Amino acid sequence: MTAPGACPAPGVEYLAEVHGGAAASSVFLGGVVAPTRRLALRWLRRQAHRLAAALDPDPHTTRLPAQALRPTPRTAEHAPAQLRFWAADPEYAEEAVDRLAAGYPYRFTAREGPAWYQLTARPLLIPSSSVRPPV
Repeated sequence: MTAPGACPAPGVEYLAEVHGGAAASSVFLGGVVAPTRRLALRWLRRQAHRLAAALDPDPHTTRLPAQALRPTPRTAEHAPAQLRFWAADPEYAEEAVDRLAAGYPYRFTAREGPAWYQLTARPLLIPSSSVRPPV
């Protein structure tokens, strides 16, 4: 396992993606190829905050039309809270870094009723012939 913060192995980049869906459908919500696992995870944390804010906006914001927000019953599953918790928890971050450093993919899924939101990151092995030499 590579030490946290160490330089990435040559020829390895990381794909980070966000998907959402419900029941039998899914939607690609964005993705990025990052040069390091930490940058891929930083992007995923920003996306988790973006999704949480879109799903559960601050009711005191002035950018929403009147009556746009309505209270809903609280359930044990609350995707915006799960996404915010994941993005802020250092233990989740270290778990993800360790899995990626070992060459395994990482996945976090937040659920609310039939809806789900999935954050994933995985290493991409780039053939050595396409690795650019350092400048």
